[in-house]
Amino acid sequence: MSDSNTTNFTNPSTFILLGIPGLEAAHVWISIPFCTMYAIAILGNFTILFIVKREPSLHGPMYYFLCMLAVTDLVLSTTIFPKMLSIFWFNSREINFSACLTQMYFIHCFSAMESGIFAAMALDRYVAICHPLRHSTILTNPIVAKIGLAMVLRCGMLALPYPFLARQWPYCRTNIIPQHLCLHMAVVNLACADIRVSSYYGLFVQFSVMGLDGIFIVVSYIQILRAIFSLPTKDARIKTFGTCGSHLFVILTFYVPRLFISLLYRFGQNVALNFHVLLSRVYLFMPPMLNPIIYGVRTKQIWDRLLQLFTHERA
Repeated sequence: MSDSNTTNFTNPSTFILLGIPGLEAAHVWISIPFCTMYAIAILGNFTILFIVKREPSLHGPMYYFLCMLAVTDLVLSTTIFPKMLSIFWFNSREINFSACLTQMYFIHCFSAMESGIFAAMALDRYVAICHPLRHSTILTNPIVAKIGLAMVLRCGMLALPYPFLARQWPYCRTNIIPQHLCLHMAVVNLACADIRVSSYYGLFVQFSVMGLDGIFIVVSYIQILRAIFSLPTKDARIKTFGTCGSHLFVILTFYVPRLFISLLYRFGQNVALNFHVLLSRVYLFMPPMLNPIIYGVRTKQIWDRLLQLFTHERA
């Protein structure tokens, strides 16, 4: 490694992303599942957008929120995967300082936006099940648009301080990031300064976004379950619960890995760095791939339209 990576500097022009430390020799093989995940995420989310746009019967709040989720997943996966694959395939480890901060912003912004969309979808399920006769008057198209705009503004504003905080610190030890992404704490941990402001702000965002969204989702589903169990017949309970089953499953795949990773950060000091990096990326990589699969398979209207599309093309 050149001296410029370890000698004193305060404004590095580039950072060096190591990929997965200790597994550099296997980067090409590791890239295969990641490339597959990226391809599935792109194809699946574009398919969701295409089907919803093409089918007028799907022009409703649930599917509008699903389209918001698909766009978020497309932006998030495109922010992450191309640079990561260039590291694995071409050993292209350098990333411009400004590009690193831009990637940081988009990752944190759209990860938070995904959480907000899940909360909005929980609201849609709550209104549909607990107040079915008022669903069309409560969640009108203008209201859905305002909810989407509010999520964009909230996440965009909360993520904005991340690159500004990272830019203000002096970097006088190294510019080597021991992973393949420019996450906020991964960058500011390289600074030779007291970074408690960055750390505390990161905790604040986690609580104000993931924490509050999680609480809202839990409260919504408590009300939903109470309404479901009050239904007179078992068939009605199963059918009603099935309408929110895919959403609940997606929420679990989004929040459970984050909880596991937070526990790993706190109690997993003896875990190997490469294993830690791989596990900690699950919560970023999996949702963009799984969301369209889960909704495509478990949402009958989307699945039926997809089958009709393929049947029509073959005919």
